[in-house]
Amino acid sequence: MTRPNIVVIMADQLAPHFLGAYGHRSAKTPNIDALAARGMRFDAAYCNSPLCAPSRFAFMSGQLISRIAAFDNACEFRASVPTFAHYLKALGYRTCLSGKMHFVGPDQKHGFQDRVTTDIYPADFAWTPDWEAADERIDKWYHNMQTVKESGVAVATYQTDYDDEVEFAARRWLIDRGRDRTAGDKSPFCMVASFIHPHDPYVAKPEWWDLYSDDEVDMPEYPLSPEEQDPGSRRVMDGIEASYIPLTDEEVHRARRAYLANVSYFDSKVGTLVKTLEDIGELDNTLLIVTADHGDMLGERGLWFKMNFFEHSARIPMIMTGPGVAQGTAANACSLIDLLPTFIEAGGGDMSMLGEPVDGRSLMPLARGESDPVDLVIGEYCAEMTPWPVFMIRRGPLKYIHCDPDPAQLYDLSKDPLEKVNVATDPAYADAAAAFAAEVAERWDSATLRENVMRTQRSRRALHAAMEAGAGEHWDYNPPRDATQEYVRNHMDWAVANNRYRFPPL
Repeated sequence: MTRPNIVVIMADQLAPHFLGAYGHRSAKTPNIDALAARGMRFDAAYCNSPLCAPSRFAFMSGQLISRIAAFDNACEFRASVPTFAHYLKALGYRTCLSGKMHFVGPDQKHGFQDRVTTDIYPADFAWTPDWEAADERIDKWYHNMQTVKESGVAVATYQTDYDDEVEFAARRWLIDRGRDRTAGDKSPFCMVASFIHPHDPYVAKPEWWDLYSDDEVDMPEYPLSPEEQDPGSRRVMDGIEASYIPLTDEEVHRARRAYLANVSYFDSKVGTLVKTLEDIGELDNTLLIVTADHGDMLGERGLWFKMNFFEHSARIPMIMTGPGVAQGTAANACSLIDLLPTFIEAGGGDMSMLGEPVDGRSLMPLARGESDPVDLVIGEYCAEMTPWPVFMIRRGPLKYIHCDPDPAQLYDLSKDPLEKVNVATDPAYADAAAAFAAEVAERWDSATLRENVMRTQRSRRALHAAMEAGAGEHWDYNPPRDATQEYVRNHMDWAVANNRYRFPPL
């Protein structure tokens, strides 16, 4: 059996609602749309925690964040947690990470043989929330409305600098695999190319901004005032300052236009990498996944960014193409933790090789167009802007959200895709609400989890203070490079260097 290569192209903060493949009326995403047209589009895919680092750690490990203590953007991703990169390397894959994965801690590779860029965010404990003062903003790194107010156009930002580097490094690594093929190395490879866009700040390059006219940009469908919010959403609204720093319609519209522009910018990166796979002759033998770590509320319900389990925040795109993948759509609920078992199956392994149990299941049956009895996603949120863990269960069309101090929330997405009506106390849904409440009580000990979260917060704050005082070394990843062995040097024969780099070779 020829094992496929595996390539994941990941966006940051991309809600599927803003892609042409998922029905947006004006999104210009031709490359992603083309993949969806020939592959499988998953229509109920979710992150398992709507925040960057926890979501990515769940994605890498196939485990829920409560199992691996990956609660927030400053939790260490422990080196002892196996990832799909470890398992695929054990199966003979060459593995590479280009771009963001928000690893926190001294291990900055987590099984990737090659890591060809630095990360864009810090790798230490500085961004640790404080649930013992949950109502207090940490102004150094909390989101706020200034991000929205400053939306617009710029020739360059730190985010475009980063994503252009990620694209270049990923493309060069893939071309090197083509060179390896011509030299006789036929081993499969796994690459994750992870971009920061369309994550805020909502600032776009002119050429992408100019793709859209004002009338192609819709305003939020369901805006809510602070007084109309449920308690959890009000905490988020307060935390991001949206409840007391008003936005004009022009500011909201400008941010949404820049977001769409940056979605198109990300789509161009997808196109480049697809073309590179084609150039090296590996596209037809590559399982290709386009996805994101979480979505963006982008003004819906009066909320921005993520940190909640409403659809714009917690749902993600997931599009898969490649060997054995059918053309179509999959309605079953699924999530990022399902990708590790998917990759193991695709790579010729089985679950007996896993060092730890995983919480996901393989999506290959759905990708092949087969039926799947599982229609379930579990979500957990244990970071800023809440004083208690928040849990989400989506089963079939029903989504249940629980946080101990708040009223329960239940939404029937088949009838109410904008989640306007909480039916938790509706007599017609009484049995479902009771069953979900019982399931939450069985799955989680919320009080114990809360204490575990606060214990790690206290220890991380103490460790960060010590590190700022000079204890230990910085963990930010510095990609190794030996320029003395690159291009043409006097210890190399000119023709050998030329032949080494030319692809395809003469």
